[in-house]
Amino acid sequence: MSEGQVLIAGISGLRGIVGQGLDPHVALEYAAAYALGCPRGPIVVGHDGRMTADVFTAAVAAGILAVGRDVYLAGPTATPTLGVLVRERGFAGGVQVSASHNPPEYNGLKFFERRGSVLTPESGRAVLERFESRAISWARYDQTGRSHTLEDPDREHLDRILAIVDCEAIRRRQFHVVLDACHGAGGRLGAALLRALGCRVTLLGNTPDGRYDHPPEPTEANLATTAHTLGEAHADVGFAQDPDADRLVILDENGRCLPEELTLGLAAARRLDQAQGPVVINLSTSSVTQQVALEHGCPVWRTPVGEINVVERMLATDAVLGGEGNGGVIDPRVGLVRDSFAGMALVLDLMAARAEPISRLAEQLPSFAMIKDKIPLPASGRDAVAAALERVASAFPDQYADRQDGVRIDWPDRWVHVRGSNTEPIVRVIAEAPEPDAARALVTQIFQLIQQPADRGRP
Repeated sequence: MSEGQVLIAGISGLRGIVGQGLDPHVALEYAAAYALGCPRGPIVVGHDGRMTADVFTAAVAAGILAVGRDVYLAGPTATPTLGVLVRERGFAGGVQVSASHNPPEYNGLKFFERRGSVLTPESGRAVLERFESRAISWARYDQTGRSHTLEDPDREHLDRILAIVDCEAIRRRQFHVVLDACHGAGGRLGAALLRALGCRVTLLGNTPDGRYDHPPEPTEANLATTAHTLGEAHADVGFAQDPDADRLVILDENGRCLPEELTLGLAAARRLDQAQGPVVINLSTSSVTQQVALEHGCPVWRTPVGEINVVERMLATDAVLGGEGNGGVIDPRVGLVRDSFAGMALVLDLMAARAEPISRLAEQLPSFAMIKDKIPLPASGRDAVAAALERVASAFPDQYADRQDGVRIDWPDRWVHVRGSNTEPIVRVIAEAPEPDAARALVTQIFQLIQQPADRGRP
């Protein structure tokens, strides 16, 4: 690949810059490699709101059809909805054409297991190996698949979400909600869900065309216009999705953008009021959700970073809720994918049940300060990462070190997680403590350890 091109093909899927590494030919062959590993049956294909969606949806469909599999086209459909469709309608698999929160020049592919989750590492590795080896068996002319249009793709997902909350209690409150779908795939189901819950809805970015009004990642800096609209409308709450609608950020009635880590904490507060049971989060997720679970007398499991790792542990422990701190809520009653819609419903249910504004509910959550940073490493790559992680672990011999994914060091009131990036020559450092200065001090200490020459030993 020449300089300036970006294509990341891995066990979790494919993404890249369109025309600079990612092209329809690559997407076609990757989709074919995936389809060859699916069990018998048709495969559903959806896409988020992105200007290149038509190009890559057509390429994906062609690849699947060309290896003899039927395709059902769901059109602009949220990623969690695609997961529900795979499981509920008995598809052999699913492909979502999406680059999630990446800028408009990106696109990508996300693949699903038959059970409705994203691919396991083993399945993803097999797809990648078939793609890289070009081990693709193309069908004869009379054995190619057929294409169909999928009708009413949101039906099962909407029904499942409405079943997990007290709809009548929410309807009685007649909440005014601002929904920013970021010109992605979440506007259609988001509006339908909120209206089914009796909400008055102000929609922003409802057309799934990828013509973003602001950068697509739902961060406080990118949601200034959303916050202004919420304030002018005197709405009760605001919800902001990323383009494929698997992440959710909440804005309070004052137009304040809540930290994305609080989305899962608020969802957990409601879910654990409903029923007690294990909660699963990853090693980089805030202690907010962990403390909420412990206050309800529920065990907490932590996993390596990655949605599938959370899902696998949820299934193994019969968890009642799981997710990641990037605004990703996973409620197994609905599906096995991070789900902004389930998050919205649980938050509205919490507001109705406790009869308090979202700002007050956020204030009642445990308070922590989190710092996220990264540091570049020399070209020596994995060896440099391994040595850096070992220096970090050995610097704190009296503290518990979790080595599931990099190194996480825990103290009674703070923690730091250090892990190498899977896509860049960097080490990511996330620290959380009661106060920002304490979290920043932890990050600074880790940076010093990482930059320390390997032969100096423990400080």
